[in-house]
Amino acid sequence: MLGYLLRRLALTIPTFVALMFVTFVAIRLVPGDPVEVRVGERGISAERLAMFRHELGLDQSVGKQFLDYAWQLLQGDFGTSLATNQKVLTEFAALFPATLELSAAAMLVAVLLGVPAGTVAAARRGSAYDQALMGLSVTGYSMPIFWWGLLLIMFVGERWGLTPVSGRSDLIKYYFEPTTGFMLIDAWRSGQAGAFRDALHHLVLPAIVLGTIPLAVVARMTRSAMLDVLGEDYVRTARAKGLPAWRVVGLHALRNALIPVVTIIGLQVGALMAGAVLTETIFSWPGVGKWLIESIGRRDYPALQGGVMLISSIVIGLNLLVDLTYGLINPRIRHG
Repeated sequence: MLGYLLRRLALTIPTFVALMFVTFVAIRLVPGDPVEVRVGERGISAERLAMFRHELGLDQSVGKQFLDYAWQLLQGDFGTSLATNQKVLTEFAALFPATLELSAAAMLVAVLLGVPAGTVAAARRGSAYDQALMGLSVTGYSMPIFWWGLLLIMFVGERWGLTPVSGRSDLIKYYFEPTTGFMLIDAWRSGQAGAFRDALHHLVLPAIVLGTIPLAVVARMTRSAMLDVLGEDYVRTARAKGLPAWRVVGLHALRNALIPVVTIIGLQVGALMAGAVLTETIFSWPGVGKWLIESIGRRDYPALQGGVMLISSIVIGLNLLVDLTYGLINPRIRHG
C-alpha cells in the first residue's frame, strides 16, 4: 500500500506544477492593471507609479515573476491581497468554511438522491421510471447553473416564498459569533430558537442548484455500474437461492457497484468548486467563489492566484484520497 501511495503522490507533482503555470499565465491575460487597485482613482506621478510596480514585482520579466511566485508557493506563502492588504491564506481560511458547507450540502443531496435513484432505475431497467430518470438526469446535467439558480429564485423564493434567496442567515433576527465558520454549527450552538432552521432554509436553494449536476452524474453512474453487476454470476446465484430482491440488489449488487460510484463522487468535487463560483454569486453566498469573482473585478493578482491554487490543491488532495480509497476497496488496483 505504501508503494501505491508513493506512486500516486509522484503523479500529483507534475499536475500541481502545470496548474501553477496555467494559473499564472491565465490571470495575466485578464484585461486591466493591478496597480490601479493599489493607487485607486487619485492621480499619481510616474515615479510613484513605477515604485508601486516595483513593489508588486511587475517591472520584472514574466519568467522572473513566475519563478518568484513558484518560490513563494514552495515556502507556503500565497501572497498578500492588493485590495485588503491581508494574507491570501488568511482570507481564504475565513471564507472557505462557507464554501465547504455549501459543497458538502450539495454533495449530500447528490448522493442521497442519486444512488437510490440509479439503483432503482437499474433494477427496473426499461420501465417508465428508468426512462424518466435518464431524461431528467440529462436535463439536469445540461442546465446552466445561473439559469437554474435564477429560475428557483424566481419561483421558489420570490413567488412562493418558501425559502430565502440570499445570504447564509437572517442577521436582523439572529446574531451570533461565527466561532467555526459553519453557519449550521454556529446557529445550533448559539441556542437561539429558530436560528438553526433559518440557516438551513438559507442553505436549501444553493445546495439544490449546486448539487443538480453531481446528482445527475451520480444517478447515471450508479445505474450503469448496477447494470454491469446485476449480470454477474454471483447475483444470479443469489437470486436462484431465493433471496429477496431487495437483499440481492441492495446488499450483493450495490456493494460491488460502489467502486466506480465512489470514484465519480470524488471527481465531482472539482465540479462543485467550479459551480460554487456561480452559485455563490447568484445567492450572495459569502464564500471563496464570490471572493474570486470580486478579485477578478479588482484585478487582484495575488488573491486570484492564491485562491485558485488553494482550491486546486484541495481538489488534487481529494482526488488522491479517492485513488487511495479505490485501492483499499479493490486490492487489484494497488497491486496492478
